[in-house]
Amino acid sequence: MQYFEDIEVGRKQRFGRYEVTRDEVLAFAGKFDPQPFHLSDEAAAETHFGRLSASGWHTCAMTMSMVVENLKDNRQAGLGSPGIDELRWLRPVYPGDTLSCATEVLDKRVSRSRPEMGSFRSRMTVFNQHDQPVLSFISIGLVRTRPA
Repeated sequence: MQYFEDIEVGRKQRFGRYEVTRDEVLAFAGKFDPQPFHLSDEAAAETHFGRLSASGWHTCAMTMSMVVENLKDNRQAGLGSPGIDELRWLRPVYPGDTLSCATEVLDKRVSRSRPEMGSFRSRMTVFNQHDQPVLSFISIGLVRTRPA
């Protein structure tokens, strides 16, 4: 189990593999982001995307799936997250792309009001199969301190 004290500022990690499928892009867009360029080849061809593209929010959901899968192998005394900062969609994600993640721990601090926990910030970058960044954000994680 990884506790707050085990988190090293500057630590980098690369993980995950997510294959983006056309069916998933259409299903997510149909339910959560029904814009034409996420639902129709013809409509997407008329935009700067050039072809059907995944919703940015779908890209975030695929990223979360890789994060949770990684946490199964690297157990952490996690307590959730109060949010993210600086979310950027850098490049379209298309059916057929394969995504992966890279993180770097930026900083950490013990809570002043809740000494049983701390927080840390990490830069998350998601890449496609060409190693091109498609998404970035700074995540804020809450984690337990080591029990006495």
